[in-house]
Amino acid sequence: MNDLRDRELGMHRKITRRDFLNGVAMTAGAAMMPWDLFASRLAGDDSHSANPQNSSNYYPPALTGMRGSHPGSFETAHSLRDGTFWDSAGKPEDTGEAYDLIIVGGGISGLAAAHFYRKATGSNARILILDNHDDFGGHAKRNEFRIDNAFRLGFGGTFSIESPAPYSAVAKGVIQELGIDVPSYAKHFDKKLYSSAGLHSRIFFDKETFGADKLVINPSPRVGGGESDDEATQSFQLLKQFLTDAPLADQAKRDMQRLYQEPKDYLPGLTSDQKKARLARVSYANYLRDIAGVHEDIVKIFQALPHPLFGIGIDAVSAQDAWGLGLPGLDGLKLDPTPGKGMNRDCIPNEEAEKYFFHFPDGNASIARMLVRKLIPSAIPGNSASDIVLAKANYAKLDDSNSPVRIRLNSTVVRVKHLGDASSAREVEVTYACGGKVYTAKAKNSILACWHVVIPYICEELPDKQKEALASAQKVPLLYTNVAIHNWTSFQKLGVSSVYAPGMYHTGFNLDLPVSIGGYEFPHKPEHPIVIHMMKAACSPGHPARVQHSMGRMELYTTTFETMERNIRDQLARTLGPGGFDPARDIAAITVNRWPHGYAYEYNSLFDSFWLEGGITPCEVAREPHGRIAIANADAGAYAYTDEAINQAWRAVNEITKA
Repeated sequence: MNDLRDRELGMHRKITRRDFLNGVAMTAGAAMMPWDLFASRLAGDDSHSANPQNSSNYYPPALTGMRGSHPGSFETAHSLRDGTFWDSAGKPEDTGEAYDLIIVGGGISGLAAAHFYRKATGSNARILILDNHDDFGGHAKRNEFRIDNAFRLGFGGTFSIESPAPYSAVAKGVIQELGIDVPSYAKHFDKKLYSSAGLHSRIFFDKETFGADKLVINPSPRVGGGESDDEATQSFQLLKQFLTDAPLADQAKRDMQRLYQEPKDYLPGLTSDQKKARLARVSYANYLRDIAGVHEDIVKIFQALPHPLFGIGIDAVSAQDAWGLGLPGLDGLKLDPTPGKGMNRDCIPNEEAEKYFFHFPDGNASIARMLVRKLIPSAIPGNSASDIVLAKANYAKLDDSNSPVRIRLNSTVVRVKHLGDASSAREVEVTYACGGKVYTAKAKNSILACWHVVIPYICEELPDKQKEALASAQKVPLLYTNVAIHNWTSFQKLGVSSVYAPGMYHTGFNLDLPVSIGGYEFPHKPEHPIVIHMMKAACSPGHPARVQHSMGRMELYTTTFETMERNIRDQLARTLGPGGFDPARDIAAITVNRWPHGYAYEYNSLFDSFWLEGGITPCEVAREPHGRIAIANADAGAYAYTDEAINQAWRAVNEITKA
């Protein structure tokens, strides 16, 4: 029976779940191939340059299957964590290379650090960037697809230029230096395409959670992230239609209507500040359940709403933050509009910040690519923020010995230490594993622009208090899945542009944003191929946020690509089947961007007393410079946005150049 269902879903169909790199088949499992043997065919076994990126055919953006933290990118770090790496690593080989700066981490923060360092010290500064993945950009990942002779792009991580708070002068300066005209976004984005065709945001009720599989209108654009202005102005009609169609008990429907249309003060007798203080200490789920007294089905509906922001559900998000996000049931409290103590920055509205938005078809991978082009002009052709979209990177140029800046991929840093006492040392030695061997290189300074939880293992000389603070930055585990389909006629027939599915494996999916730029054309006709973006937060409701993140990380590392694919196909079949969608026929390719270490952890008033009561934060302790070593990344600001990654890179560079 299971095999029959798999055949119905198309699990046996040949789709682009694999690709070829240097003539070697790369699948979700084959990515665990012995890179050291493979690399030896490209160069001498005894050369640190025996790295697959040096082949002219090397091109990670076109790979499908398991991406993000792909097999081969994390095993060395896990071995280091478990204390087994040095048992078989052998003696490191000295490359003889000396740099002004070695940066650990080739994400946007690491790339920005290289950019700032060159501005501070000169364009001839010798810089080496080391990254454990097979591509640069960190979470800003580019996914490419060829479907029916059409070229399509997807974002595999960082979505856009956006932030709940206004961009700093530093971050805005980088955006402007790259030539990105943020106000011009309206010219590239077809805002009315979906709504003019009658497509709207929907909610999918699954039979396991709600007793029936049913797709209904989304009563609020906030639920599931619908973007239509028209929906926002038709809330009454939308709610009426939702209550008619939703497979909910009568009491649940009455409670839903009460939350949206009958404001009530559920905390009478308290001042606004007292109410905020109370809301900061209770989850939104418990507020709905115990204070507003709603039916449990309402809690289930809203449970996954905060996933795209925090990677956790309303069981672990405060009611005060829910108020800031505009979720229902809180208007009747008549709170004054000023932020309360302990509010998350994502939940504090800011008109200026909301206007500063720009989405490239590959997300902020375009920013990473533009930074690489500035650092190594020969690696990526072009000179504008438009031509970057279709420009093809030449990865063989990234680690060119003739370039003052070099990016070395597939290289996991395992140790960073001063050569001598940190207070007086003149050099830092960086040890990294690549192609089955271990190498060392030296530099005057080093910036650790990698995940904070990794740093205590690679830089043992840091103070214990700092290591503890670094370890507290639990990353948020996520899946960003791109599914390329031959057409989107089923979406058109069902009137769907995005789907919020609180009970399903991926709790949301949507048609790609209609953005055309630099010669890249979005598919405006339903008959044309398109990319569906799906999102999953690996969380375990009922536990503290950090525990949920730890459990979710283990889940993502241990779940096979086959299981993820089966869930993807099943979800799309159940949701879109009534519109004629057939996963066996319509799916052309699947790319799962697995991020067990995803978003930077942001502080939470339910679990982080210092955030609510004041005092020094762990990220401030964690990012303290140590001799010639500085620390960057969005973790250093506990703020999961590109502008913070840039801000922290700027700070780190200042610390080592002005010391």
